[in-house]
Amino acid sequence: MADLSLFSNEQIAALLSALPDPAFILTRSGRYAAIFGGTDSRYYHDGSGLVGKSLTDVLQPQKATWFQAQIAVALAAQGLHVVEYTLAADDVKGVGDDGPAEPIWFEGRVQPLGYPVLGEDAVLWVASNITASKKLEALLRMQSETDALTGLPNRRKLIGGLTEHFELFVRYRTPTSVLIFDIDYFKGINDEYGHMAGDKAIMVTAEVCRHALRAADFPARLGGDEFVVLMPHTGIEPALAIAERLRIKIAEALREPGTLGRGATISGGLSEMSAGDASYEDVLKRADDALYRAKRDGRNRIVRH
Repeated sequence: MADLSLFSNEQIAALLSALPDPAFILTRSGRYAAIFGGTDSRYYHDGSGLVGKSLTDVLQPQKATWFQAQIAVALAAQGLHVVEYTLAADDVKGVGDDGPAEPIWFEGRVQPLGYPVLGEDAVLWVASNITASKKLEALLRMQSETDALTGLPNRRKLIGGLTEHFELFVRYRTPTSVLIFDIDYFKGINDEYGHMAGDKAIMVTAEVCRHALRAADFPARLGGDEFVVLMPHTGIEPALAIAERLRIKIAEALREPGTLGRGATISGGLSEMSAGDASYEDVLKRADDALYRAKRDGRNRIVRH
């Protein structure tokens, strides 16, 4: 702990004013009693005009209520309260088109003060702009959940989607179907035309999935030439029609000039979540069994289970 007796009042005021991040003294009722720092002009504007105003003067009602709730949490805990939050142009009164184009992320460190300010309990709220780290975090998350070759969700993202929709099915019995398919004789394509041709077939298949499926459908690359399509709010009969249309469109795309030396088809297995399922793995296993039957029965078909 610094010995403040070493500094004059003017020096302490200068130190506070030099803080890169802004520090707000806010009362329990949401009044701006004082503002220090915020000298990093890359991220902050001069906030001195806020002093004397209240949160409700500056922010839209819902946002002002949220800030006051965080102040109350810190005061009740009598300890440091750390929160992450966004501020967008439409959160701040009177900003309009002059505000940032995208929401700005902040980390707020809220510390109760041991003395009243303007006759009220008060906190020190230090706001740090963390937008850059949040964008990096989102980018890394997207990369970790995206298949590098096709740009579709990968196995990790797929499992998350299957888990989420299985939980919704258990709670609300929302019909949900799952299609698993792969490219017929894919090993022969690699052997005859090379792995670049195989990669091309996978990328074309993914592109058809992106454009031929509905907006609510969730296609993912499971691995190799194997794909899964999660179809929320869809029973087995409409799912079968969607799967058949996808099968035809993929075959048409793989016959296009410049795609492969010859055409290729897909085989798929389709199943629907049912009341007896213990997890999403049960429906995926049934769909995989149906895919095996489609292969055994001659390929270039969709088999339901």
